[in-house]
Amino acid sequence: MAFAITQTCCNDASCVAVCPVNCIHPTPDEPDFGRTDMLYVDPRACIDCGACADACPVDAIFPVDSLTAPLKAYAGVNAGYYADREAVVGTESTVDPSPNFHAWGPPVFNRDIPSDFAPLDVAVVGTGPAGMYAVEDLLLHTNSRVTLIDRLPVAGGLVRYGVAPDHPSTKKIGDTFARFHSHPRLRLRLGVEVGRDVTVAELAARHDAVIYAVGASAARSLGIAGEDLRGSVAATTVVRWYNGHPDVAADVLDLSDERVVLVGNGNVALDVARILTADPDSLAGTSISPAALARLRTGKVREVVLLARRGPEAAAYTRPELLALTGQDGVDLVVDAHDPRTGEAIDAASAADKASLLQGVARETVDWSAPPAHGKRRIVLRFHSAPVEILGDAQVRGIRVTAAAGDEEIAAGQVVRAVGYRGIPLAGLPFDEATGTIPNSAGRVEGQPGAYVVGWIKRGPSGGIGANKACAAETVATLLADAVDGRISRRSPGLLSRLRRRP
Repeated sequence: MAFAITQTCCNDASCVAVCPVNCIHPTPDEPDFGRTDMLYVDPRACIDCGACADACPVDAIFPVDSLTAPLKAYAGVNAGYYADREAVVGTESTVDPSPNFHAWGPPVFNRDIPSDFAPLDVAVVGTGPAGMYAVEDLLLHTNSRVTLIDRLPVAGGLVRYGVAPDHPSTKKIGDTFARFHSHPRLRLRLGVEVGRDVTVAELAARHDAVIYAVGASAARSLGIAGEDLRGSVAATTVVRWYNGHPDVAADVLDLSDERVVLVGNGNVALDVARILTADPDSLAGTSISPAALARLRTGKVREVVLLARRGPEAAAYTRPELLALTGQDGVDLVVDAHDPRTGEAIDAASAADKASLLQGVARETVDWSAPPAHGKRRIVLRFHSAPVEILGDAQVRGIRVTAAAGDEEIAAGQVVRAVGYRGIPLAGLPFDEATGTIPNSAGRVEGQPGAYVVGWIKRGPSGGIGANKACAAETVATLLADAVDGRISRRSPGLLSRLRRRP
């Protein structure tokens, strides 16, 4: 019986590297890699060896015959990927069907470094996936000494504070990263903030190179009136709230109203909607913040509305996340039928389209002036609706949105903006305000020898956990090439003994 990859796939391709028969695609050297929602096992080629399941860092791979009810659909999702490729007439397939029998010998590291090259002292700022993939590469593939720095007292970055608590498998990749914290060539410095406890110039003076993996921690703005009202918050704040981030107060979210409106329909928006409508008892055994769980138990939220500017055919969420939402126990999923284009797009969707997952979902023309009906909690997907203004005097009381027949008001006590992340400047480094990134070439910071970037601050807020692996490999390769070619100044071994720990 074949294996299947399921919802929590992180796309880091660890499974691809160990598969002996090349049955997992897209691979990192194929054009579709990074463009698909997840990776897929070809059930016709799988030999049921289980090597992929053993290598998966997020426990996303299971034998098809052991898939539980919420995951059974993934047998078809995996098989469907290959059926869709074959159905494209006149297009060259990106899937190489030939076997990929590995020579199970000693690892070979493709790093062009002289054998007598002196160890580098490298600082990595940020303990999230981007930083940790860079650390892994440096420690396993070079003889570098690494100082790992994070401003928070707990390591993990977005794995710790950005993944929803009801996705414990995804969070497990943090265990993979944590094993490097005790590596003999690594010094871990938590509670140290660059710009407060140490400057960019001081880090550069104490290390041969510095890799900044500081992410994109700010929320994008809607740019509409009322955005600063009490009751209007960013999804980034909500995610940190339910994950117990030390920078976010326990009472930052107002759950006293029965309806919450979420502007956006990406995976983060779905995460927030799912947590706000979940049975608190189902979250009790997860990593959710105890303070957040207590507020969810006493909150009155019964309905979460997700607003999307475009139709269901252009939705930003991934297929696996929508599939999880359609199977959520005790919560109804409804599509607002206010615009006929929504239903038309859903009905016309092919099996390969995300919108096809909504074909069995109830449709309803909602009276937004009335409170939510009593009964099950529910999530409403409203497409073709751009926000125009957040309404209220001192406190949010609703939001005005576009509609097919003219603007419409949706009554709500809380509006959550889930329209994306954005990087913030770091004193001492260049910054591109337009893209929210640090200008770079293959990870090399422009005009700053010895400084490098990786992750969202390098390429913008796109791609999941696994996308950072290839991103980090590129940056580390650039760093090593610069070191070998003498383009960075070598320092004396750098110690951060003078750095203050965060109180």
